[in-house]
Amino acid sequence: MNNSLTLLGLLSRQPSYGYDLKHSYDRYFGTGKPLAFGQVYSTLARMIRDELIRALGEETGGGPDRKKYEITVAGQDKVREWLFTPDVPSESLQSNLFAKTVIALLIDDDADRLLDVQRREHMARMRELTKLKHDAEPLQVLMCDHGLFHIEADLRWIELTSARLARLKKELQNA
Repeated sequence: MNNSLTLLGLLSRQPSYGYDLKHSYDRYFGTGKPLAFGQVYSTLARMIRDELIRALGEETGGGPDRKKYEITVAGQDKVREWLFTPDVPSESLQSNLFAKTVIALLIDDDADRLLDVQRREHMARMRELTKLKHDAEPLQVLMCDHGLFHIEADLRWIELTSARLARLKKELQNA
C-alpha cells in the first residue's frame, strides 16, 4: 500500500492537522501496523515540497504548534490518477514459497513437508482472520475478506503443487 497517496487521499476529504490525519490513517488502514508520527510529518513535508498540499497556518495551544493542511488542485489530480490506475495483480509470479518449493525439489529435500508446514501456517492465519471478522465493523470485514481470498488462492496452489510433486521433481532433476 502506498502510504503517501493514501494520506493524500484522506486529506482530500477535508483540511486536517497531521495528528488527526495520522489517526484517520490508523483507523482505516493501520490494523496491526499503525503509521508512525514521524512518517506522517515527513510525508507531509514532501507533499508540500511537491505542491500537492499546502499548510493553512499554525495554531498555538498548550502543546506544540499545530499546522493544518489542505490538498491542492495538483494533489486532487494525483489522487484521481492513483484511484483510477489499476494495480497490476501479482507483479511477481515467483513468490518466496515458489522459490522454496523449487529449491527443495532441486536439492532433493522434503518439498511435501515444506508445503504441509506452509499449509498449516496459512490455515492458522485463516482462523485468525475469520475470528477477527466476528462482530467486526464492515471495513474490517472487507479487509479480512481480502486477506482470506488471497490465502485461499495460495492454498489452492499448495494443493495443486502437492499433487504434482513427483512429476515436478523428475522434470527438474532431468533438466
